[in-house]
Amino acid sequence: MNKLNWFTENKNQILLNIYVIPRSSRTEIVGIHDNHLKIKLKSPPVDNEANEELIRFISKKLNVPKSNIEIIKGNNQKRKTISIAGCEYKMIKGLIS
Repeated sequence: MNKLNWFTENKNQILLNIYVIPRSSRTEIVGIHDNHLKIKLKSPPVDNEANEELIRFISKKLNVPKSNIEIIKGNNQKRKTISIAGCEYKMIKGLIS
């Protein structure tokens, strides 16, 4: 099974399928869950706090500007799809290694 089936490379962007667990003890990537990158977030899912923390966290991990990251699906759900402009395959692969 392909361990990297949680993302898609599309022209000048990467699409990531993410499963978030808000109100966790710390913010971290914990692995793969049902074809989604599973990420624990400290922030609660209130007033967009968890989404903002997710974008900050991914930005820091991949060293890309926050303005290059957008939640395109699942804004109010645990399962999300985010778009990252200016990102390469090797950067994404490094998230779980």
